[in-house]
Amino acid sequence: MKSYVTVIVVFALTVCRGTALKEGDCEVCVGVIEKLGNLLQPEEKSNVDSIEAKFREFCDTAKKQDHRFCYYVGGLEESATKIVGELSKPMSWGMPPLKICEKLMKKDAQVCDLRYEKTIDLKAVDVKKLKIRDLKKILSDFEESCDGCVEKSEFIKKVEFIRDTQLKQEL
Repeated sequence: MKSYVTVIVVFALTVCRGTALKEGDCEVCVGVIEKLGNLLQPEEKSNVDSIEAKFREFCDTAKKQDHRFCYYVGGLEESATKIVGELSKPMSWGMPPLKICEKLMKKDAQVCDLRYEKTIDLKAVDVKKLKIRDLKKILSDFEESCDGCVEKSEFIKKVEFIRDTQLKQEL
């Protein structure tokens, strides 16, 4: 009997410890909640309805991973699940973003699987050493395309042209 109790206690502790998030985990979730917190006025931060309304507003303009997070949580019209309350209520209490993400992860583990894409610094990188996939990503980040590009050298020319024009605009 004593061994059963020990096994149950050890199992319970393992399960509880397994759901705790560390700094850097759930980066998209934490990022979206921090962005949302910055959008809210001080008087809105304690009102659940205004948090949900501002979240839906944020989701209408969200891109890439932020947009996918909005889909998972229910901030979009086409979202399959609606767990926005799991985000807005704790946020109105002043709970830290990482703890809110822990609660959301218990409802839907997908919210913590999202990661932001790593950005490529065009000033520091040698474009000729990049793969075509990375060159295409750079072009899409600048909302450009290289229609008719087949060879790597053609992609490199287009990326270098964009890099040069961007550097001139920054000056």
